[in-house]
Formats: sequence, C-alpha cells, structure tokens
Amino acid sequence: MKIDRLIGVLAILLQRDGITAPELAERFEVSRRTINRDIDVLTQAGIPVYAKRGRGGGISIIDGYRIDRTLLTSRDMRGIMAGLRSLDSVSGSHYYERLMEKIQAGSTEFVSGRDYMLIDLSSWYRARLAPKITAIQDAIERHQRLQFNYASQTHEAIRTVAPYFLIFKWSNWYLWGFDTTQKDARLYKLNRIAQLTEVGEFVPQVVAEPSLDAERTENETIWFRALFNPAVKWRVVDEFSPDQLTTQFDGRLLLEGEYSDLDSLIQWLMSFQDQVTVIEPAAAREALVTAAKRIIQRYQ
Repeated sequence: MKIDRLIGVLAILLQRDGITAPELAERFEVSRRTINRDIDVLTQAGIPVYAKRGRGGGISIIDGYRIDRTLLTSRDMRGIMAGLRSLDSVSGSHYYERLMEKIQAGSTEFVSGRDYMLIDLSSWYRARLAPKITAIQDAIERHQRLQFNYASQTHEAIRTVAPYFLIFKWSNWYLWGFDTTQKDARLYKLNRIAQLTEVGEFVPQVVAEPSLDAERTENETIWFRALFNPAVKWRVVDEFSPDQLTTQFDGRLLLEGEYSDLDSLIQWLMSFQDQVTVIEPAAAREALVTAAKRIIQRYQ
C-alpha cells in the first residue's frame, strides 16, 4: 500500500545519509518512477528531501534537518515494529514481515536491543481468522462487496455487506460494514462468518464511524451482576478489571459488568460451576436454571 511504502521510504531516509532511487525501487519492489512520485509526496508534506546527481550521489534529507531525526527514537521504532509484528500474527501472507524488513534496512541503530513487547492478535483461532482477515482487507482496499453466512444470536442468514473497517475488540475480531439488506452500518464477529465471497464492486459512501454500542451491533451487550467466591478471583480478573469487584461482608466478590451477548455470558458463568451466584438479569438466572436442568436430565 502507498502509505506503508511512504513510511518505509521516510524511515530509510531518516537513518541513512543517501540512497539511490534504483535501490529504493528494488527494496520496495516498485518502479523508479513510483519512487520519484513518492519523493515528490514527501517533499509536498514538508520533508526536506533532495537528490544529488553523479558518483556518490543519491536521495537524502538535508543536513539541517538531521536534528529532527530524533522524532523517531529507538523506543519509537521498537513500538512501530511491535505494532507491525502484532498485525503479522493474523496475516495470511508475509506482507507485514516484509514491511518490517524494509523499515529495519539501514536503521539497525534505531531498532537495536531486545524486543520487550510481543503482541499476538490471533488468539487460538489463527487458522480460521487469518484467511478471513486477508480477504476482508483485500475487499476493503478494492471496494468489493462481501457476501457471507452469518450466525447471530437470534438466527442465521446470508448477509451482503460493503466492508469499511476491521476491528479488534473484546478479544475478538469484527467486520464493520454497511449491510445492504438492513440499510445500516453494523458489526459482524469474524468467528461467526462463514462462506465469505466477493460479489461485486461498491462505491464508498460516508458511513457512521465504527461503534461497539449494543444498538449498532449484531451481538448485543448484556449488563449483569454476580457474586463470585474469592477462590476464583484470578479467573474473573482475566475478563474484568479488579476495580469492578467489591468485597461483600461474607467475603464474596460482587461484579457488575457487561458481556458481549447473553449466550456467551451463560457459557462463561457456567464455567465457574458452583462458585458464582447471578443476581441480575433475570434472563441470565433463568437460562442457567434451564441449562442446569438439561444437564441433570442428560446424566440421570
């Protein structure tokens, strides 16, 4: 993508005294003309880039600008690399790996030292997520509508969506797009998407910004209150902040929070067995009783 290439070119120029257009073209696998256009864009953006002809010449940033090279410190560069590495964890290709190599080229002094921040966005579903994320990225860039089978909380249906954003939230990946049937922008959880295909080009429109509010998603959040035995606190704080827990007179921990949807909440609560007591909502209490009765009937 152009913006990634511009960042890569700028990173190299910030770290080197000079580099030729052919070298940049080979490194970024584009034509020399494309590199020349990129240099023009950087110049128009206020970066004092100049080209020196002849032997020992090349493209550089003027000496007087070197003081501003501290704009990107070693810590800054490690942060950029950590971000790219996290994206690579869910990439279906080696795109981000190659981008990291390009940015690192000629800038070893800025990315030296051991990495101390490692981020894996793929969780346990990399085999299923990576192809979907790659396909959605391609569709967003090429303005292609997507059609897929979606299993929501209430029913299963075929959706046709103009994709706009990929979102990582609540430890899950979501697609934010404009549903051509519902005539509204909403979220779709990637794990619930199946049979993803492109079905034609769309003209990008101005749509609402991505939102995780319940009324704009296919997965309505649900508020709940529950009491947990202290012995399972370590598991509760895996999902919620310790600040959300209030110790009661009997030692139990009161939690007030939101979960992505009722079904997921019930599954999570049942994993605590008899170490939790749900107070609200009534729907959650009823669902737990029903599930418990079914389990008893199955094993009697």
